[in-house]
Amino acid sequence: MRKRVLVTGGGRGVGAATVTALATSGFDVDFTFRNSADEAAALVAALKESAPEATVTSRRLDLADRGSLEIFADAIEQEGFYGLVHNAGQAYDVLAAMMAQDKAETVMQVNFWSLTRLAKAALRGMIRARSGRICVIGSVAALQGSPGNAAYAASKGALLSYCRTLAVESAKRGITVNYVAPGFIDTDMMAPYAAFRTQMETQIPAGRFATPAEVAGLVAFLLGPSAAYITGAVLPVDGGMLAMTGVHR
Repeated sequence: MRKRVLVTGGGRGVGAATVTALATSGFDVDFTFRNSADEAAALVAALKESAPEATVTSRRLDLADRGSLEIFADAIEQEGFYGLVHNAGQAYDVLAAMMAQDKAETVMQVNFWSLTRLAKAALRGMIRARSGRICVIGSVAALQGSPGNAAYAASKGALLSYCRTLAVESAKRGITVNYVAPGFIDTDMMAPYAAFRTQMETQIPAGRFATPAEVAGLVAFLLGPSAAYITGAVLPVDGGMLAMTGVHR
């Protein structure tokens, strides 16, 4: 029997690559999207061709809408999922002294609080089955300081602390919880920084941005049988950024 996985923010970028990697690795996949309806439909159609054995379903959901999130969480608790991949995220770049509280709270809702609600719903079935996988797409921003990144980094840091605690709480029930920390990924989210890309790449030991598929491949591995003993891990996909310290020469 094929196992079923839920991916948040699966309509484009890293999320779409993750949906593809999971569908072609033997999973059935439900994924959420907010505004990317055309991309979501195209992804489902493409996977019907490339992975016809997989059942891939798109589901519209605004994680900032707490009422809609509650309804959705109640539904997935009844449906039961083997895996949950929290990829959806919202950026907000501003200096801490200039931060608008309402915008910062929306970032925390989308990036962090939505995961806690969905994980609570998904865990019920995982605990009963004594088997499950939770994987969170965080960020290297949670692990190193960067000007203008306070709200986003705080939300990703909250995810990291939550994942570590949940991993400890759920390990004996056959559930793994891991945190993937991408660096710069070649997606639409990086488009506003196109003018600075060359400079940014000089700060990466690998000398380039990652592709979405390079993140998705790690996620697919973490949901697979070979990763059953990996839990509570923080796994950077950053081309060596976090490993590099000291003065640039």
